[in-house]
This record gives sequence, structure tokens and C-alpha cells, in this order.
Amino acid sequence: MPNISLSLLATKHDLLTPVISGEVGIEGVTLATTLSDPSEAFWRQLHFAEFDISEMSLSSYLIAREKTDDMVAIPVFPGRRFMQLELFCRTDAGIDGPASLAGKRIGVAEYQQTSSLWVRGLLEEDFGVSQYSMQWFMERTDEVSHGAATGFQPPPGISLTRVPADETLDSLLFSGRIDVAPAGRALRHEPNLVDKQTHISKTAWTTVAPLFPDAFAEGRRFVEAHGFIPANHIMVIRRDVHERYPWLAFNLYSALEKARKIAQERTRAAIPTYLIFRDEYLAIARSIAGNDPFPYGLRANEAMLTTALRYSLNQGLITKQVDAADLFPASVRG
Repeated sequence: MPNISLSLLATKHDLLTPVISGEVGIEGVTLATTLSDPSEAFWRQLHFAEFDISEMSLSSYLIAREKTDDMVAIPVFPGRRFMQLELFCRTDAGIDGPASLAGKRIGVAEYQQTSSLWVRGLLEEDFGVSQYSMQWFMERTDEVSHGAATGFQPPPGISLTRVPADETLDSLLFSGRIDVAPAGRALRHEPNLVDKQTHISKTAWTTVAPLFPDAFAEGRRFVEAHGFIPANHIMVIRRDVHERYPWLAFNLYSALEKARKIAQERTRAAIPTYLIFRDEYLAIARSIAGNDPFPYGLRANEAMLTTALRYSLNQGLITKQVDAADLFPASVRG
């Protein structure tokens, strides 16, 4: 039987590279791959459903699953990070750590995006700062937002202001019109259609400082408190494709798990040689996150998914309680 031809939309992750390059194949499938910035990728798939298989925002998937149910997820999480470490605050805003953010003005690229979901959840549960005690400023317009595809509306009681079209989070932050924001996007050199920070940013870094000045200490605190590194991306199959080829979920999961193990074996070799303290940085990371910080599968990620689902429900992004196992087809729940 000849392979079926399917399209894949993904971002540049070491964990996915063996599949994208063809080193690891998906049994029964020939792939046509498109690589994209995550912001653009999720916008394209949520609005136009152009691809058969796609990387997807975890938070947007949870919302879309409840509202449209046109995607089927597999427990593969190629993107993880400590999203709170991207927050910068005004040095003159009277902010002395995350517990002092109550009453402050905080910017987000998009309210429903996964990084915002995790930041709000940990501020509330770890530091006692309610999402309702802050004023929220959202950068993306409806034309390029993920939320426009899922029917997002601010939850009742949330103060949410849209950033003007000719402004960015960092321009508001550096001018003192907001107090804290994930301003790091302005440092990147890859402009994309969705995030204005990447191409019209004006920076003045002397006026801001990281909310968490010791990134290693905060990463260690989070892992010790929660037992995982938060995932922000998940892999999905368009539902009509899943229904046509019900075997695809298992075959895709198996290939991506094989690719993950290959990437894990190549970790040290992937560290740029111009980083003088290569082994030392790797040792610190492993002391915080262990030797396998990117596990796939339901069992290894149940605590993380349960937390994300709780955050999403508590924040009014989804309206029904969901068991983590119900997110995936039975064939990939191991």
C-alpha cells in the first residue's frame, strides 16, 4: 500500500528535527513540511485549518476543543519553558517580586495564549496575586489573534485593554504606561506577521529589569513545587484527517517519540561551541529538570495537563472540567 501524503506545520525544535528532516519517518505517511514561527503557525491553523498535522498552542487547543472540536491531540509537547522568566518590570513601579504585582498594569501578547495561562495560574496559586487584581493589556489585534478564531471574550470581571495598533508591549513598558510585560520578543531577529514587537519595537532596557532576576532559582523553585516544566505547545491532527486515518495518531506519536529520544542523545552536541561553560550549564539544567525534561505521553504529563486544565477553567477560558486522559485518543494514552 502506498504512503498517504500529509502536510505538517511545525516550528524549529530539536525534538522535531529528526521527523522534519526525514531521518525518522511516520509509518504510512509522506510529509510535506512547512516551518513557521509559533505565533504565525497557530494563527494559520486556528483560522484556516490548512494543515493535516500541526503544532499548536496548548491553551488554544483546550479552548478550541470545547468550542469546535476540530482537532485531535496526541501527548507530544515539543515546546516547554518557564514562561514567567520572560517578564520584565519597570524599575520605578514599586515591584519587589511577583507577590507585589497586585494592582499593577501587565501586558500580554494575547490573553488566551499558553504563556499567559501559565503566568496567571502561578501568580495566583504560587504567589497569591489574583488575575482580577491586575489591569491587563493585550497587544494582538483581532486580525492576527488566536482568540478571534476561538471566539475569545475577556472573562467577566477582567480589566482588559487593547494596545493601540501602532504600539507594542515594550513601547508601553519602556514609556511607563504599563508596569510589567514579556518584553523579550523585542530582542529576537525573526520578524513575524503576528507579533508587532518583532518588527516595530523601540527598546530602552535601562528602565526595566527581570521580574525573576535569578532564572535558575525560579526554575528550581517551580520544579520542586510542581514537578514539571510547563508545556506551551502540543501536536494536533485535524479531526477530519484523524477520522479518515484512525491509525495515524499512534504512528505519529511513535515517530515523534523516536525523534525525541534521538534529540535527547544529541543534547550536548547541540550546545553551541562558543558557550564556554557548556557542560556546566547542562549540569545546572539537569540538576533542576532532570535528565529527561521533555517527556511525552499521558502518564508522564498528567500532573502538568491537570494543572493547565485547572488554570484554564479557573481563568474562564474553558467552562467544563476535563480529565487529562480525555484529551487524547485511546491509542496514545499510555
